[in-house]
Amino acid sequence: MQVKLTSLRARCIKANNNISFPIGTIVTVQKYFERLGLFDIFGKHKSRGRDLNALVEALVSYRLTENQSVTKAADWINRDEVLDTFSLESFEQRTLYRALEIIGMNREEIMADIQDILFDLFDFEHTDINMDWTSFVLYGNKCPLGKRGYSRDHRPDKKQITVGISELADPINIPIGMTVREGNVNDQVHFDDTFDQVEARLRKGSMVVLDQGANRKDNLERIENAELKYLTARQINISDASTWIKNFDRSKAKLVDKRYGIYALKKRFPSRINYLYFSESLYEQQMKSKLKKVERMLKEAENIQRSIENNRGLPKRYRINNPLIDCEYSYQTKLAALSDDEARTILKKASITGREGFFCLVTNKDLTEEEALLIYRKKDSIEKIFHALKNEINIKPLRVWSEHCIYGAMIVAFLAQLFISLIRFEHKELKHTSPKFIKISLMNLTVTVDFEKTNKKRYIFSNFNPIYLWNFVPYIE
Repeated sequence: MQVKLTSLRARCIKANNNISFPIGTIVTVQKYFERLGLFDIFGKHKSRGRDLNALVEALVSYRLTENQSVTKAADWINRDEVLDTFSLESFEQRTLYRALEIIGMNREEIMADIQDILFDLFDFEHTDINMDWTSFVLYGNKCPLGKRGYSRDHRPDKKQITVGISELADPINIPIGMTVREGNVNDQVHFDDTFDQVEARLRKGSMVVLDQGANRKDNLERIENAELKYLTARQINISDASTWIKNFDRSKAKLVDKRYGIYALKKRFPSRINYLYFSESLYEQQMKSKLKKVERMLKEAENIQRSIENNRGLPKRYRINNPLIDCEYSYQTKLAALSDDEARTILKKASITGREGFFCLVTNKDLTEEEALLIYRKKDSIEKIFHALKNEINIKPLRVWSEHCIYGAMIVAFLAQLFISLIRFEHKELKHTSPKFIKISLMNLTVTVDFEKTNKKRYIFSNFNPIYLWNFVPYIE
């Protein structure tokens, strides 16, 4: 009797010694190391022992591939076939830490050399820059850079470091500087280090775009004294509220963005120009948020009033819950004499300032209202660099390392981001491709090391992507 096969049988898989690993990231890193002449930059800082260039190449490649801890990086690199790719011999984990120490100790010279090469190799159409700062969580208490401060990662319970990035503005969008400071250093103070690192690279009249956090008189004067222009946001003060905002009339303002309903007024001063914008879209968002806050505050007051009326203890979230603190306190609400509508009116009056939907830009260059808004909006490209560093390059969280090791790790992350930015700069079809997708495309190109019966190795390359790889990965034989 003939039996008809209706389903495929499970494949019988036999174990072998073959290994596969992503080669696209490695080849790309090696290409840019050679093209940018980074061998001369790193090689001069270590002449004995393991080749520092090969170790840095391997670390940057790892950042663009699996990217976990330095311990895992040592395991990833210390495979015979990967070691062969970087012309390295087997090494201990501490070798990588030592490499990071050396990079960190010479970070200023290394960064200056990288800038020299970038500006010599590429004829950038402008030197306008975006500058911004962020924080990275630091695990552990040993590193002196670790301090508690305002956490952009929403981890106020952890120590952190602050990082400043300088980026050539659109359409270039290439990072040219990185500075690292203690976690409690604010943007206004950190500005000096970040600006010092790039000031000599900027042509006269170039524009420096920075956000409100770094806006203070001394910083803007430094930019002006360097014969540069600036554009930044500033806080709307009481004077603005009582004059500009109070008398703001959309019919007399200029419509600069129909999609979001943004209107603008321009006011000239002897040394600067202020732009006041009102956004209908922003107004709706802020009002929605504040009305939610009103309802939340009303609910809190109702919970407390209910506890008072029932002679019960306050809900836990309203108490100080620390066994080392003795505290006697009492609450009294106004709800007993108010209706819900009256209570909401009081809360709205306290929460809504009349500045909702408004924001202000200031510059020392005469721009149209549209130009100022567009330039400042494009500053968000540096936010995307921070996102890539934290998620695609995945530098966070930083573990307990020495100060120089942290500097070195940040330089490695900077190189990984620089290579991705250069790929997007040199290949216009990838201009709006996310770093995550570029990284995945690079990782898709793999090499399988096939150990034949004669113990001869055969390298098999696979998963070529003609759109995202062939343009910038050199031919592999």
